[in-house]
Amino acid sequence: MNTTYSNDQISSWTSEQLLRLGIPEQTAIYINILVLMAVTALLVYLADFLSRKILVGSLHKFAAKSSTKVVEFLVRNKVIVYLARIAPLLLVVEAIPIVFADFPTWISPLLKLTDIYLILLWMWVARAVLRTCKDFLKTTETFKEKPVESFLQVITIFLYFIVGLLIFSTLTGKDAWTFITAMGAASAILMLVFKDTIMGFVASIQVSSNDMVRIGDWVTMDKYGADGAVTEINLTTVKVQNFDKTITTIPTYYLISDSFKNWRGMQASGGRRIKRSVYIKISSIRYLAAAEVAKLSKIQLLKSYLEERQSEINRYNQENGIDKSLLINGRSLTNVGVFRKYIDAYIKQHPGTHKDMIMMVRQLEPTTTGMPIELYLFANSIVWVEYESIMADIFDHLLAAVRYFDLEVFEMPAADDVRSLHFSPAATAGMRSPLPEAMQN
Repeated sequence: MNTTYSNDQISSWTSEQLLRLGIPEQTAIYINILVLMAVTALLVYLADFLSRKILVGSLHKFAAKSSTKVVEFLVRNKVIVYLARIAPLLLVVEAIPIVFADFPTWISPLLKLTDIYLILLWMWVARAVLRTCKDFLKTTETFKEKPVESFLQVITIFLYFIVGLLIFSTLTGKDAWTFITAMGAASAILMLVFKDTIMGFVASIQVSSNDMVRIGDWVTMDKYGADGAVTEINLTTVKVQNFDKTITTIPTYYLISDSFKNWRGMQASGGRRIKRSVYIKISSIRYLAAAEVAKLSKIQLLKSYLEERQSEINRYNQENGIDKSLLINGRSLTNVGVFRKYIDAYIKQHPGTHKDMIMMVRQLEPTTTGMPIELYLFANSIVWVEYESIMADIFDHLLAAVRYFDLEVFEMPAADDVRSLHFSPAATAGMRSPLPEAMQN
């Protein structure tokens, strides 16, 4: 009652001053409102300016004592801006009954608008604080690679829900539980509307708790054309920047419902697998005579192996009285077997291979394109460019070394190969033309 009296007294005093100047009463009422609004606007501006100065000064004092980037994040996310608006808003709330004392029916609706604005203002402050927490957590080792955005979005959704309840209660004057009760009947519809959000929330928790994906992981998901590094994990989507710089967006839920490949284990191991074959033409595979073995012994990587192996074979053949006039009798070295041993020795001494991981050269089942000699090993670099260079260097050498073992690499005939074929007249004379005689003439 005292506040109302004081408000009426202030408004009446300004009206009396206008009436003394000879201004008509009706006109004086509106001029009085304009004057009071102008004074209020000036006071609000000063309050906003002073509140910002005080908050900024306090934050600078806090920054001087703290070694973290919290202050920088608070400024970046406009926490100071939103907090500074609270003092001017409270001033407006106090000024409304004074400014509109001559129009009492306007006071209640305007105060409701200020109450709604205050609710929204606190929501903006809370959201800015959440973003500040997210930015700060990303600077820590524990949460650097965690999907913090997902949990932030969940909290934000609950925050919006609470704000909606408060605004509903302010506008209708009813208790918030009334609105919650009404929503209970429409829960099935809400579940349908927020289905993706709920599924994404559950998926985010599983992805985080099981450590399935981190920001920065290289993932491959062929179904969605994703092959690159994870840049963002939020409530509903996971963003992957592919190696061609395109962005693939995958629903978070599909990370637990579909299959994908995470290359984190390879990156952590320090070695990247090389699995590639050299296809040998089967007709070029044969036994090696003693003179040929002696010639191949000049290859440094094979010298000790061939000497030891050939001595073992000769001893076996002599002890068993093997007739070596035919190489198929007894035991003999083959050119492809020696080549396989050469590959094994070569990759073990190559500077680009990982010596602490498996290295294997194996013969696979012959196919229509030859007999595959597969190399299974790991490069000692996970950097893509270096990995490709190491693999190319190994196979460049092996493809050039094949001819020293009198072997051929299988390749499909090209057009030049067909054109280079020459048939003698005697060979072509007996060949019957596929065309009818009428067409031959």
